[in-house]
Amino acid sequence: MAKVLIIDDDPVQCRLSTEILKANGYDAFEALSGPSGLQILEETTIDAVILDLVMPEMDGMAVMNEMTKRGMKHPVIVQTANSSIETIVTAIRHGAVDFFVKPVAPERLTISLQNALKRQSLETCLRTERNRLSGHFGFDDIITKSPVMNRVKELGSKAGASNIPVLIEGESGTGKELVARAIQASSKRANKPFVTVNCGAIPPNLVESILFGHKKGSFTGAISDQKGKFQEADGGTLFLDEIGELPLDMQVKLLRALQEGEIEPVGATKIEKVDVRIVSATNKRLLNLTKEGHFREDLYYRLNVFPIYLPPLRERMDDLDALIAHFIARFASEEGRQISQCNSAALSLLKSYDWPGNVRQLENTIYRAVVLAGSAELEPSDFPQIGATIAGAEKIRSQLASHPHMSVPVHIDDLSIPSPSEQQPDMKEKDRFVGQDGDIEPLVHVERDLIAFALDQYHGKMSAVARALGIGRSTLYRKIKEYGLEESDAA
Repeated sequence: MAKVLIIDDDPVQCRLSTEILKANGYDAFEALSGPSGLQILEETTIDAVILDLVMPEMDGMAVMNEMTKRGMKHPVIVQTANSSIETIVTAIRHGAVDFFVKPVAPERLTISLQNALKRQSLETCLRTERNRLSGHFGFDDIITKSPVMNRVKELGSKAGASNIPVLIEGESGTGKELVARAIQASSKRANKPFVTVNCGAIPPNLVESILFGHKKGSFTGAISDQKGKFQEADGGTLFLDEIGELPLDMQVKLLRALQEGEIEPVGATKIEKVDVRIVSATNKRLLNLTKEGHFREDLYYRLNVFPIYLPPLRERMDDLDALIAHFIARFASEEGRQISQCNSAALSLLKSYDWPGNVRQLENTIYRAVVLAGSAELEPSDFPQIGATIAGAEKIRSQLASHPHMSVPVHIDDLSIPSPSEQQPDMKEKDRFVGQDGDIEPLVHVERDLIAFALDQYHGKMSAVARALGIGRSTLYRKIKEYGLEESDAA
């Protein structure tokens, strides 16, 4: 839901505009003076501003000048009782994207606001893509409004000021490469090469050649000298994605390259010096891989000099509105579709999902919805997979309400001591693995009860249930179907 600030010294006009905006799905904020409006802009994340030009103490022109001085790039729509051409031209020169004369029709206000927000999203898309392609993608280009990302941006900015090795940890799809690019852009190597290597996608027998290069004739098929990624990134930054997938024998050579700044191409007779800044990333806890013997401890400490943790999307849901608007503007422009936004019902649906695939999953979901949409606004029907997943989880939870399962653990301080009449020492307590006939319960019954308990414990969140049970999501869905846990109440 977009947040709109109305700055107007007329309380009646403020209230009227607020009601119009709320009726159309916007979150409205009111300020009765220029200084109070600027204070709200400093303290609150605002998407657009509706500004009155004629106000005491600080008029609209002065407010826009102050916003420019403070680096506030919010789209501003001005409203005025004076419809002279001179006033309108002056407002546009000061940065206004649109104007209207009081009193304004509700349709005129909402259309103007939609156009302003869409223009802002398109400008952001163009700037972000241009900066990414030119190697100047900075932290200001990361689409985020969540406070938890402030720490990421702060650490990344500090890392960019030096050549210190950086390790970015986070789930798949959270945007680790974008953070790496932003670190590069904020460093002295901003205009140098940025080379990406996905360590998990390289065949084991080609890792050394791809990283360090090879000489002609060094092996079958080596028909010419070939530069490695270290040589391509010389003077710039080498981004080693999924570093935890690197084979152990290659980790030794990588460690030498990091420590000495030297590489030895396959088949070479001499060592080559390289000047490369290393930023690595992983979707696993590298420390755990080290403890299990899958990653060299000395290399871990060499890479983990400056760690940055990138939180998953479910922990920064404040970013969802901005990301959705960004992706809609981008894909609508690419596909030539006249789609402006999600309606309130679709937005609520997307916010109720936990996004296990993070920003990458959200991006692909919006892309599909934009291509298939039949109206100017995305509706819940444009997200059938998300709706089916959420509805299925709710159905399973309702079915489990009457299904017997293990009780919630009770703290020892809350245990009640049974009275002598309640105690029956001669009766053995029934084991949960023993059936009513005294025989051991079949494995399928125990497994069904365990899955039912896990679904209830994690409120039907399939990713969490699958992780807790140690099985894949496809296996979990299959077993739910086999045990009838997805059947309707009527069945």
